[in-house]
Order: sequence, then C-alpha cells, then structure tokens
Amino acid sequence: MEGIFSIKSDVYSFGVLMLEIISGRRNSSFYNADHVLNIVGYAWELWKEGMGLELMDPTLKDSCIEDQLLRCFHVGLLCVEENADDRPSMSDVVSMLTTETISLPLPTRPAFVIRRNVIKSDISRGELQVISVNGLSNTTVAGR
Repeated sequence: MEGIFSIKSDVYSFGVLMLEIISGRRNSSFYNADHVLNIVGYAWELWKEGMGLELMDPTLKDSCIEDQLLRCFHVGLLCVEENADDRPSMSDVVSMLTTETISLPLPTRPAFVIRRNVIKSDISRGELQVISVNGLSNTTVAGR
C-alpha cells in the first residue's frame, strides 16, 4: 500500500490466496450489511464473531474436514496481520499447515481491511452506488 516490500509481502499474498480458496470467491466480492469489504475484512469480521465456517465455499461442505478448514482460515489470518513482523515466515506457515499439534497464536487485526459505504442512489429502483474511500479504479485489459 505504501510501496514498501519485504519478505513478508509474499506471506500476505499467500494469506489472501488461502482465504480466496477457502471461500471460493474473489478478494473483492464480499458484502456485509451496508459495507463492501475485501476478503480480509470479511474474514476478520467472521473470526471476531466465531463464525469461521461461514467463509467456507459451499462446494467444500461434503469434502473437507472442518477442523482442517478452520486451521487454514486461522493461518490465513496470521499471514495478513497488519504488522509485517507479526506475520509468520513461509516455512512457519508450512509447519502450521502440516503439523496439527503446533498451537497457533491468535491473529491480530489484519492489514488493508477496506470498507466502502454502499448508498442507495434510487430507493424506488433499488440501485446501489459504491462510494470508495480512495477514489481509485482498477481496469483489466484483455485482448481479443
């Protein structure tokens, strides 16, 4: 966000990817009441409420072990912690995911929790207008 990269930048990206895999959704496709959240913000809200299984992609329901999914969720949140020094190294992440006897520290507030207000622009037609806090847009250009 501030152009500062470290060896923990990849750990953050891995955490976001892990949360996307668990949820089966893209980073920017989460909504909570009147706010639009990124996946990190949505996952953090679920963690605080003790509702980690709500993040799970419904197609995983019959094929996963809940304790393992919750462990992946927990490790994903550790990877996206706000302070890069608090994030585990990738070798620690591998150990946490492969050794169930390793006790995991509690995650702290993640970095880059983005909230944007959603305001009804025309209540009669139910149209929503997203108000971004930073005014940036991201465009993906694809060839024909």
